[in-house]
Amino acid sequence: MEISEKLAALSGKIKNQAHMIQTEEATKAAFVMPFISNVLGYDVFDPEEVTPEYICDIGTKKR
Repeated sequence: MEISEKLAALSGKIKNQAHMIQTEEATKAAFVMPFISNVLGYDVFDPEEVTPEYICDIGTKKR
């Protein structure tokens, strides 16, 4: 399956389920992790590939 097809499938899922998602954790589980895993091809459960809650401070904001 091409990346555009994978993205279209996830987009359809988001459109159908967005009204049910109430929390940040639900958003991560339903939409973010599938995007990283299914569309981009990373193993979200492998800490060598994906770092959960990675702090990326830029500018003057620190943590």
